[in-house]
Amino acid sequence: MALSLAISPCPNDTFVFHALVHGRVPGAPPVEVTYADVDVTNTAAERGAFDLVKVSYAALPWLLDDYHLLPCGGALGRGCGPLVLTRSAAGDGAAGDGAIGADRPDRADLTGATVAVPGDRTTAYLLFRLWSAERPPARIEVVPFHEIMPAVAAGKYDAGLVIHEARFTYHRHGLTALVDLGEWWEGDTGLPIPLGAILARKGAVDPVAAAGWIRESVRQAWADPAASREYVLSRAQEMEPDVVDRHISLYVNEFTADLGDAGFAAVEALLGRAADAGLIPKTSGPQTSSSRATAWTS
Repeated sequence: MALSLAISPCPNDTFVFHALVHGRVPGAPPVEVTYADVDVTNTAAERGAFDLVKVSYAALPWLLDDYHLLPCGGALGRGCGPLVLTRSAAGDGAAGDGAIGADRPDRADLTGATVAVPGDRTTAYLLFRLWSAERPPARIEVVPFHEIMPAVAAGKYDAGLVIHEARFTYHRHGLTALVDLGEWWEGDTGLPIPLGAILARKGAVDPVAAAGWIRESVRQAWADPAASREYVLSRAQEMEPDVVDRHISLYVNEFTADLGDAGFAAVEALLGRAADAGLIPKTSGPQTSSSRATAWTS
């Protein structure tokens, strides 16, 4: 029987899962794929809608009774964090190169602000809540990711929380970065930033076998990047080829093949800090380096 898989249409996901989706992984079953933004997959996973599913690490406390966390295939790294964007002053940033850091407003500027976010259980929003805990904005609105930058540029929102390729393109909207939350996280913890996880539904798929299929799909993607090019571009939502390449090189990295000790430490730190702050339910951490990918429970 075919396995149901839900991933985003973003280049990192389609690049990683190309071989698995197209039946090129020996021993793997056929796959029926659904493409959806992570806020949609977070919600669908709560219903047990998919056998394999890409979700936010921030959503794990609500999902681990029914799913195994896999140690590969997700998005975790350095220099790849979410950004909090605001409108630039006249002429400031509209023609820039996207560099982050010049003339940042103080975070107090968000006091009383309305901020657009891509989902209330996304890792981006969880990081934002940790960062802004002492001076939170007045109002949060969940907005489809592709609508956030144009809406902030139009003045509909005071700020927007964005992810993925927006870090390469936000200056085109005349926006400026108030903060790079990945940079903030790495500076505070010394750890990479955990963004998206791959889960396997309990009773539907063997997590060890699934991890093997995904690692082989990653291996093939790296061995022959051109093989997935047409597929990746067809799902990239009109993203320019050079932005697609930058997206893949940033989000598909050593942690994609295996979270390793640093990756699991990052996940534990994120969920632990958030639970201590009362933002999410507590989870029990992994027990050993060999079993930790399937040892998490709510």
